[in-house]
Amino acid sequence: MDDEKNTDQAPVDVHADDVPLGMTYHQGPVIYRGHMIPEETTTGSLLAVHDDTDWLHADPWRVMRIQAEFVDGFGALAEIGPAVAVFGSARTTCSDPMYAVAKNVGHRLAKEDVTVITGGGPGIMEAANWGASTAGGASVGLGIELPFEEGLNRYVNLGMTFRYFFVRKTMFVKYSSSAVIFPGGFGTLDETFELITLMQTQKITPRPVVMVGTSYWGGLLDWIQGTMISSGAASQLDSGLVTVTDDEDEAVRIALRGVRG
Repeated sequence: MDDEKNTDQAPVDVHADDVPLGMTYHQGPVIYRGHMIPEETTTGSLLAVHDDTDWLHADPWRVMRIQAEFVDGFGALAEIGPAVAVFGSARTTCSDPMYAVAKNVGHRLAKEDVTVITGGGPGIMEAANWGASTAGGASVGLGIELPFEEGLNRYVNLGMTFRYFFVRKTMFVKYSSSAVIFPGGFGTLDETFELITLMQTQKITPRPVVMVGTSYWGGLLDWIQGTMISSGAASQLDSGLVTVTDDEDEAVRIALRGVRG
């Protein structure tokens, strides 16, 4: 049975009677059967002479870049202290009333010695970072490498740009204790539903999610309650999990509740 624990070995016929596809080949946590069994071992492939450098672009090599992003992110954010994530559209202009609200929220959170974490872009993100930085607080921007983006906004005093969305979202979830969601597009929806999904599946400790703008978010919440949940496709949301409000004071109060418990 010890041979079954090898990370890279020849096919073994331990459970041949129970497996209709025949012998099982073990390669770390991965198993292969039938025609999927590789012709070469990983060690053999590693030590083989290659005439080209295509392997540099292979998925296993990308794992190293992913690992490096996680290490850099953990190292940069480990000591930022209590934090609130602020999400919202990059397209919100400074003349939009929501821009002013986001700026005020960022400022007020920083005044409470709470770090403000945004996606580091323009619009709502810029506003929240601006408010936090003018209050003398930690204004964090976690950007994403995109073809036509200009980089982190000028109000970020601690920033990092990620190549992979999923690494970036891990940082948001790991280092924030609550989230304030302003009107936004698909990216904002992605970040919002990521949080709700992780809480609904009990992958993370529940935390407050405040959605600012009843006229903007009301239709979505009505659909979730009236269509998604009523049809049995999702379980009922915890009544204290998501709050929709137009009240800046309430948004800040709920966000701080997640930080202070």
